[in-house]
Amino acid sequence: MGWWQVGADTLAGSRFVVSPLAETTASLFALLAPSAAHPGERAWLDAHLPAFRARLAADPVTARLMAAVRTARWTADYLVPTPTGDGERSFPAELAEIRATPTATVHADLAETIGGPLPSALLRPDLQDRTADLLDWLWERAVRPDWARRRRVMEADIIARTEQVGRGGWAAALGDMRPGMRWLGESRLQIHAYDHAPQDISAAQLLFLPVTPRHRWVTWDDRGHYAVVYTCTGTLAEAGRSRAPEALGVLLGPARAGVLVLLGAPKSTTHLVALTGQGLGSVGRHLKVLRDAGLVGRRRSGRSVLYYRTPAADALVAASTHE
Repeated sequence: MGWWQVGADTLAGSRFVVSPLAETTASLFALLAPSAAHPGERAWLDAHLPAFRARLAADPVTARLMAAVRTARWTADYLVPTPTGDGERSFPAELAEIRATPTATVHADLAETIGGPLPSALLRPDLQDRTADLLDWLWERAVRPDWARRRRVMEADIIARTEQVGRGGWAAALGDMRPGMRWLGESRLQIHAYDHAPQDISAAQLLFLPVTPRHRWVTWDDRGHYAVVYTCTGTLAEAGRSRAPEALGVLLGPARAGVLVLLGAPKSTTHLVALTGQGLGSVGRHLKVLRDAGLVGRRRSGRSVLYYRTPAADALVAASTHE
């Protein structure tokens, strides 16, 4: 199995970061292998696949490049540059790293991932620009218009995992990030189940990047920067797409009904703010009304106060859904 030796200072300095480029790249992978994980993703694929395929059909070189990316044994490094720093960067700043990749590096990365020499059609000096142009097109057309909602889902996942770290340590937060990933103890983080040599990253910078599509990867560079790109938990991803039943919205008001629907799994006030986009004061007022009505309970979990639906609220939501 492949694992990283993670020092205490590395974990203490690790960060969760939202990356527009990682989200767009994960969306690209979803379009290249269009198998929907849930109805929300199916609707997104149906909306954007025709234009994506038409764009590739009009650009045979980029289409050939994406065919190589889709069938590769793993993701070419140039396509997923390792983020550096502690904060979020703009999409153009992230995309500039792909454009700046030397041609020889792009060719070597692709040849390694496909397990052989590149076809002559891809022995070109502009593959990095073609890749960046496609990602830019995808960002503007299919990701940026929905960025506010996607960002709320990712921020909610970060809040939930930060709370998990506070309650149960890193083992609780890292266990479901990607298949085969788990905390082994003794400062060892298993990244996958493949038989790869361990890496000592005890002096490295480690970042965790959530994305909403169900595609994930790990990446690192030779300057001591490591990153784990992981899919937001299914409940959170669906919660960001869920809508309160119309009948429930009429009864409680759309905003309050939306909060109640999200409480199918326990969440903190901060978590609800991130998911709904409502202000802290508004969410707090909704929770008070719902608690006074016997529809919401609360309990303390470590340093957090979590809110949850009562059985009466579960019955109300279910009845409204099937109305």
